[in-house]
Amino acid sequence: MTTSAISLPEITQTLGALQSPPTSPVNLSASTPSSQIFATALGQATSDLSSPPSTVTAGMNSTSWNPNAGADANSAGSLASVMAEVNLLTLLLSPPAGGATGSNSTAVASPLIAGAGVGPTNPAAASQVVSLATQLEGTPYVWGGTTTAGFDCSGLVQYVYHQAGVNLPRTSQEQATVGAPVASLAQAQPGDLLFFAGSDGTASSPGHVGIYVGNGQMIDAPYTGTVVQQQSLAQAGPIVAIRRVLPSAQQSSQVMGQVNVPGPYVATIQSAAAANNIPASLLAAVIQQESGFNPNAVSSAGAQGIAQFMPTTASGMGVNPFDPTSAINGAASLLSAYSTRFGSYADALAAYNAGPSAVARYGGVPPYLETQAYVPAVLTLAGLENSAAARLP
Repeated sequence: MTTSAISLPEITQTLGALQSPPTSPVNLSASTPSSQIFATALGQATSDLSSPPSTVTAGMNSTSWNPNAGADANSAGSLASVMAEVNLLTLLLSPPAGGATGSNSTAVASPLIAGAGVGPTNPAAASQVVSLATQLEGTPYVWGGTTTAGFDCSGLVQYVYHQAGVNLPRTSQEQATVGAPVASLAQAQPGDLLFFAGSDGTASSPGHVGIYVGNGQMIDAPYTGTVVQQQSLAQAGPIVAIRRVLPSAQQSSQVMGQVNVPGPYVATIQSAAAANNIPASLLAAVIQQESGFNPNAVSSAGAQGIAQFMPTTASGMGVNPFDPTSAINGAASLLSAYSTRFGSYADALAAYNAGPSAVARYGGVPPYLETQAYVPAVLTLAGLENSAAARLP
């Protein structure tokens, strides 16, 4: 069986098809130019691969692609010829090794040519994102909304992932350029972002985004008049891109002192500790002791979030206690200030637990049972129990 060579005009025409894939089957005949066959095949493949199984209307198993239906075995319209040209274009379009993957064009091409090397998502991070998104179901859709008073689609995504320690751009068009491309829905994992052309976007600049939760379902903020909800992908239309923005399983956690810090918080803790000149293990130990890395924790005394800020303290510092990034940085700032004021990590921890006025009054760790237990427990978690700077009374 022979195959025809691919020319520059054919590549150009095919790129056009890739940007605007056909939405219905196209019957080909022996008289159809090879460039049109190639463009149509690749365009339809893009549509099929980026669509949920229940929405695929035509594909490589369709009679439209039968090499014997109107095209002989040696015709440029044969399936083998088409696939040879697709393979060649794949090589031409593949990004160089180590290159950036942050353009809109890459996001659109990803269902065909990228994603094969993307690592599996850290299950803990994925579970956290799905849980956070699920808790927001029922929140009204508000165009431009970015808070729990109301979200639009990308505002919801940005809020949820920020809660999980992953900072994303504001719009769906920008969000479609970050992370790693995933080749197809079959390879998608919970926590991946699914992009759709939407009413105000295109395949190359998506106007809608949702959070994949598995089993053909996603959570999104659909449009005005609806609420944040879980819905079937079969109702959402063709997917134009899938991006993996959560840490991989290989980056699932890092040990700091004796604390196994979950992957989504590793970089935040390291940067906050460095910026405030305190050990990262100390900050990690405080978070572990306070909430066990639960960003939604609320104590019986009213302390809130991952670092267990009292509302008045958080308000005075401009900290959002339920925003992990804000709270972790706020905790680092407090620990740094208390360490400088009182001269030891032990007293700084006592001030964090009982308040700085109590430490000043007693000249060190106050005689409160809770605080007396809290300080050595955190120092041990931080690996600082034998440090001279962590003196106990």
